[in-house]
This record gives sequence, C-alpha cells and structure tokens, in this order.
Amino acid sequence: MPLITRSPDTGVWLLTTPRTSYALRIDGTGAPCHVAWGPRLTPEEADTLAAPLAEPSNSFEGRPPVGEELPVDGGTRYGPPSLQVRHADGSRAFEWEPAGHRVDDSVPGREELVLEFRDRVVPLAVALHYRVRADTDVIERWTVLRNDGDERVDLLRADSAAWTLPPLADYRLSHVTGQWSAETRLRRERLAHGETVLTSRRGITSHHANPWTMLDDGTADEDRGRVWSTALAWSGSWRITVQRTPDDRAGLTGGVGHEGTCVPLAPGEEFTTPVAAGLFTDGGFGAASRAWHAYVRTHVLRHADETAPVLYNSWEATGFDVDEASQLALAERAARLGVELYVVDDGWFGARRSDRAGLGDWAPAPDRFPHGLRPLSDAVHRLGMRFGLWVEPEMVNPDSDLYRAHPDWVLHLPGRPRTELRNQLVLNFARQDVADWAFGRLTRLVAEHRVDFLKWDMNRVFGESGWAGPEGGNDRLWTRYVHQLYGVLDRLRQAHPELRIETCSGGGGRVDLGILARTDQAWTSDNTDAVDRLGIQRGFSQVYPARVMSAWVTDVPNQLTRLSVPLRFRFHAAMAGLLGIGGDLTRWSEEELAEAAALVARYKEIRHLVQHGDLYRIGDPYGDGASAVQYVAADGGEAVVLVFRASPRHGSPRVPLRLRGLPSGVRFRDTGTGTVHHARVLTEYGLDVGLPSGDWASAVIHLERVPDGAGGRQR
Repeated sequence: MPLITRSPDTGVWLLTTPRTSYALRIDGTGAPCHVAWGPRLTPEEADTLAAPLAEPSNSFEGRPPVGEELPVDGGTRYGPPSLQVRHADGSRAFEWEPAGHRVDDSVPGREELVLEFRDRVVPLAVALHYRVRADTDVIERWTVLRNDGDERVDLLRADSAAWTLPPLADYRLSHVTGQWSAETRLRRERLAHGETVLTSRRGITSHHANPWTMLDDGTADEDRGRVWSTALAWSGSWRITVQRTPDDRAGLTGGVGHEGTCVPLAPGEEFTTPVAAGLFTDGGFGAASRAWHAYVRTHVLRHADETAPVLYNSWEATGFDVDEASQLALAERAARLGVELYVVDDGWFGARRSDRAGLGDWAPAPDRFPHGLRPLSDAVHRLGMRFGLWVEPEMVNPDSDLYRAHPDWVLHLPGRPRTELRNQLVLNFARQDVADWAFGRLTRLVAEHRVDFLKWDMNRVFGESGWAGPEGGNDRLWTRYVHQLYGVLDRLRQAHPELRIETCSGGGGRVDLGILARTDQAWTSDNTDAVDRLGIQRGFSQVYPARVMSAWVTDVPNQLTRLSVPLRFRFHAAMAGLLGIGGDLTRWSEEELAEAAALVARYKEIRHLVQHGDLYRIGDPYGDGASAVQYVAADGGEAVVLVFRASPRHGSPRVPLRLRGLPSGVRFRDTGTGTVHHARVLTEYGLDVGLPSGDWASAVIHLERVPDGAGGRQR
C-alpha cells in the first residue's frame, strides 16, 4: 500500500505511517488545510473528515486561527502567522494559489509529498514538503520559498510547519526549561488560553529551552494516553508558538529565528527551512520517547549502530595546567580502568593558561608539547585507547594571534563596543572565509595528530550580532551562521570518516535534531552531580536517546553542588547514558581504582542495552522512594534496570518496582544473583530490589531470558 494517497472525490491527501495517519486538503480558496492527525485511517474514513474549516461564529472572528497547514499573514487571519512576507513596496501579504503537486516514491520505504503554490500577486513560490517512512510514525515537514521576482523579499517569519491538534477536553503542554548546569528541567503545565511562546534568541539552541513540545489532554502518564509531539531540527535561534483559542482549539507553529529578525530573499534566491518533525503516539509519554529515540537512532544519527566507547576527559584533573607528562600519567591510569577513549580538554594550545587568552590559536603549546601532540596521541593509541581533543572553533579571545590578525572576523556592530562573555568573542561563521579557515585548521589538526574524537564546544551566546558586509547581513547572519557551521562539520566528517564528534555548548546549550545529524553524541550538562543528573537526564530523555547522552563520573564533593555521594551511585547514574570518567585519577585510591574498573567492566556488559535498547522510565527521581530507568532489547530477550534512591524515610513502605516492556509468558534470570523471575510477575506485581540501607543507594539489575525448559531458583 502506498504511504501517500489522494482521494479523487475530496482531494484529501492521506499520509500513512505504521500506526498513524495525517490528512490534509486544499480548500476552496487555494489554502492548504489540516484534516486529521492521529490513529490510522483508511482513505474512505479520512474523506468523512474533510469538512471545510468552520465558519466564524460572528463577523468579528475572521478565518479560524488554527487549521491551516501554514497560516499566512494576510486577509482576515489573526492568529500567529507561520509565513509573514514583506514585499519591496512595503506591503505584507500572501495569497495561496495552487501550482501543482508531486509524490516522490523513488526510495523504497520512504515517500515525499510536495505541494506547490505561488502568491496570486507577487512572484513568490512556496512549496510544502511532507516525508513519511514505513518504519516510523514520525512525519517530517519543511517549507521551501523562492523569490521569482526582480526585487528583494523579506521573510519576516518563515516557519517550517504548523501543526493542528484535534479537539480535546483539555490541553497540557510538556516542554523543558533550564539554565547553565540545570538544563532540561521537565515541565508539564496546563496550556494557557492565548499564545505560549518558547524561544531562543541567543543564536544557539540554548540551555533555557529546547525546540520540542508534547501536548496531551492532561490525563496522559508514562504508560497511557495520547500524545502529540513535535521537534525542530535547528541549532540556532528559534521560536515555537503554541496557541489555545477561545473556542478551545489548539495548535502550534515553529521555525527559525526570533522576533525582530528576518530572512532576506534576493531575486532568484531560495530558502529551505529546517525540518519540523511531528509524532502522534497512543501509549503515554514513554511511548512517545521510545518512538523519538528509534527515529533519532535510525534516521538522524549517522553511526547509531556503533557501540560508543567509555571515555575519560582530563578537565577536572588538570584544568588549564596541561602538559605531555601529566596527560600521559592520567592516560595510563585511565587505561587500567578499561577506558577506550582518552580526551585532552582545554589548555593544550597556544597561550592558553586561563580562559583569558589563546582561543583561536589551534596549535599545540610548544612549551607544553615540544614535539606537538603526536607523541601523546601515539602513546594513547599504544595503550589501546582512541585519542580525542577539546576544541572551541567558533570562539576567539581578544588576546590571541587570530584576533590580532583578523579583528573583523567576530560578530560586531561597527563603532560600538564588543561585549565579551567569558573573555571571548564569537567568530562570524556566516562568513565563508571564517568557515574555510575553521575547516582548514581542524582538518590539519585531526590529520597531523591522529585525532579520533573532537569535543566541539561553544561556550558563549551571540552578542552585537552584526555583519556589515553583504546587503541585509545582520538578518542573513542568523541562518547563514548555522548553515555554515553545518557545512564545516559535514566537510570535516567527509574528510575524516572515522572521526567522531561530540556537540557541547557550555553543557547542553546546543542539543537538537539538526546538530545530532552531524555529530555522534551530546554533552548533556556541565553539572556532573549524580543526583542532579538524574533529573537532567530524565528531561533529556523525553526526545533524545541514551545513545547520545554523555554522562561522567567525577570527584566529590562535586564542584558545583558540594554534594558527596558514593562512587557506585555516581557510576550507576552515568551508566544510564554514555559512560565517561572525569575525575582526577591521580588522587583516587587503589580501592577506588579497583572499584571503578569493576564498574566499567559491568557497564561494558550492559551498554548494548543502554545505547540501543528501548527506554522505560519508572518512578520519580525527585520522590522519596526508588526510581529507575530500564532498557529492553529490541527482541525482548534481555533488559537492564538502573535503580536509585536518595534518602530513605523511616517507616516508608518498600514498594516493588513494576518493570515495563517484558514479553509475557517468559522467564528472566538475574545475572547477578541467578534468581529466575516470571515476566508477568515483574511487570504486574513488581521487583523487590532490596537496595542497601542509607543514603544514595543504587543497583544495576541485568536480566536475561531463560530458554524454555531451563531451570533455576525462581521467585
């Protein structure tokens, strides 16, 4: 059966995924209008929903504020526009005129619908793209705009897509907020009437919000309920506006940029928005997360099938005091623990002795590495580990050779002060010469020093966001910067196919589907406190899988929170993602090193489940009782449960943890104790974990399916 069909009677386009349907039509005015988004429909069933948009209840209302596939600014529309155009004469309007359609089914298991339009007055072309696949319920949408005229057009708003929800009894919005070191704090809030705006004005995805939403009727939980969710694949400034109308309809629109900026289109120029992906699930927030995770692993990441290595990073051990001897001593200890990737952090280059100098001068400091980084790289490789480096290519210190040579390369407004944050300025990656310089320097660095891994950081947001060169440069900057960043990453990976890259931005400031398509993992937060990380990781996991979630074990008291928790608890929290170690190993006792080596070995036994399995969240990490994250193999034959409890309260009941996602009618053996459990008992009655007494208790439980007929001690 085709994934995309069109009804000859009603003109309804029906997009079909494994479990859902999305339907739309072009109405009598020529505008593309929403029909349905939810459970699977047949074409005949979709036809019955193809009624025209409801007429306004009175003459004051105008066109319904939700229901169009891309609401435009013009006519009697008063909701938030997805497309807002300013023409050369200063007028702002767009009228839909259909210009054709096509379906591309040239790739097996994937189909793409393109609906083509033009404005009835001005030569501006708009194409709406819809892509569906046979292996995911995620629908990808984007918009392409082309100026076919002889005069410039300004796109004051050019969103990727608008999404319309069916009428519900109530609406609840789920999203994340945060700040540096406290990212991805999950919020579930009743959707207010009016417009709720989620945005970043900082030039990056930001620590403060993330471009995804989930909407439900207020009754969904982890295991039950219908959830509609969207995610934007963009790594710069963005805005999502969620609307709840007075007559209790809801929808949203989202795309690049923030208020006050635009996208200039010169004659003949084309602008393609980033993908906005949408997903409907019926199975609660857990089902939505698992569907997003599968989509990211299958269709976003380039190397998701690989097993990510256990990492060591030198930052907390050395800070800026980096030299060959100290790094080699740390590398030797890291290798003893079973580490597979050794990363030298900040301080290895130029005049870098603090955060005040050296950024931009990406050459090994000769006084610290007299023969360059190659001797250290070779030694790390001989120890059986890969070699990685921290870089921050988008930044420059004013006290650097690069800035002294090219002061015009930074974001700035002529004649105005250049505001420094963290003693640094932002290089204007929108400039081709800056992007070419960055690629050239990085590709030589990787090749000359046999670098296997880059931790690509971006430690400050935009300021004085000016570009005096091209016409409309200040507006072109916001999107061109991101496209050029993507280009550098794409070129670098093409030149070095074995190179792996971690996206980092002062912690989790740049995590989104766009950057993940060009990197391999994400630094979740600069906050490595194991207790805080449980909450941060819970919010992160709503859309992004454990396969990209970097997590470190660091020293105590924690540098930020001053909290001290056992090494075992710290490891278990980090084992819920991509395990890394960031403590000063020269200060660890032999007992700690031995315990750490055993925990690293334990992680290697279960990481295939963490990195590639289906995630189930159990309990509340902020509650009094135990909480857990569980990962289940795709075939249901194996699972691992990471259990945590902060502080027990005297007299509180010990409630068994009800596991999830296990096939009924089979048995599982606990590889640690040998005890055999029936899957139905584990899921319906729960597992009594038996955590040790005291604060900060944790456990790892690895379950393997017992072959039919095998024995064992049962519970």
